[in-house]
Amino acid sequence: MWFKNLIFYRFTQPVTFTQSILEEKLKQKRFTPCGSQDLSSYGWVPPLGRHGNMLTHCIDDFIMMTARKEEKILPASVIRNALEEQIEQFEQKQNRKILSKEKKRLKDDVMMSLLPKAFTRYQDIFSYVDSAKGWLIVDAASFNKAEEITSYLRETIGSLPIINTPLKNPPSHIMTQWLEQTLPIPVNFILGDECELREPSDEGGHIKASKQTLISEEISTHLEAGKQVSKLALCWNNALTFVLGDDLIIRKLKFTDLIQNKLDEINVETAAEQFDADFSVMSLTFRQLLKQLLDALGGED
Repeated sequence: MWFKNLIFYRFTQPVTFTQSILEEKLKQKRFTPCGSQDLSSYGWVPPLGRHGNMLTHCIDDFIMMTARKEEKILPASVIRNALEEQIEQFEQKQNRKILSKEKKRLKDDVMMSLLPKAFTRYQDIFSYVDSAKGWLIVDAASFNKAEEITSYLRETIGSLPIINTPLKNPPSHIMTQWLEQTLPIPVNFILGDECELREPSDEGGHIKASKQTLISEEISTHLEAGKQVSKLALCWNNALTFVLGDDLIIRKLKFTDLIQNKLDEINVETAAEQFDADFSVMSLTFRQLLKQLLDALGGED
C-alpha cells in the first residue's frame, strides 16, 4: 500500500461525495476477472485485499480506492509463429496465396484460440481522496498510468472535477535556481545526489548525474551553458526521499526510519489495524509534504 510515486490532482470544486456514496458507485464497477476470450479487464477491488470486502477505506478525511488491471500476455512471436503455421496450412489446402483480408481474419482466429492459454498479468493501482484539502493522489510514475484510474473513476461516479496542479512558476525554473544557488533551498528540504539537466529546446541535449554532489563546478558548468533542471532528488523533513520532476511527478519515493519509528509507536493486532495505521501516517505525511513543496516552488496559481 505504501506509495512509491505521487501524481496529485487538484479538485476544482469542494469534494461532496461521502464514503458511502462512493462505495455504492464503485460496487457497480467491481473488478471481474478476464473471461477466456477477453484481452483485459479493469475494475475496483478492496484496498485491504483479502482482509476486507469494502471497495473504499476511510480514515478521517482520506478515502482510498484501488483499481485492478488484468491483461492477457500474448507475445508477438507466439502469435506470428502460430499465424504462419495457419497460413501455410490454408495455402496448401486452397492451393493459392492467402488474401490480406483472409490473413487478418485468420490472425483474429489465432488470437482467440491462444487467449485461453495466455499468461495473465495483474496490477493494482492505489489512489485516495483528501477531501479536506481537495486532493486526489495517485500512486503512478506517469500521467498515462494515472489517467487510467482517473478516467475510470470519472466513468464510475459520473463526474470528477480535477486538474493538474497549476503553479505560479515552472518547477524547472525554481529547481534550477536552487542548484545555481540564486534561490535558497527552503527549510525542511535537502538536496539529494541525483539530477537530470536538459536544454530548453525539444531537441536539446540532456545529462543525468547520480551519486554525486549537486552543488559542484561540474553541474554549474552545465547550468551556465543554459541547461535547466528537469529532475532533482530531494529529502524532505528527514522523513521522505524522492525525485521531483519538472512535470510535478514525484518518483522513487522512499520513507525513512523516522516514519517507521512512528509506526512502531502504534499498537496494532490485526492486518486491518496495520493498514489503518499505515494509511493514516502516510496520508498525513503527504498532506504536509504537498503544502511545503508547493510553497517551496512558489505556490499554486
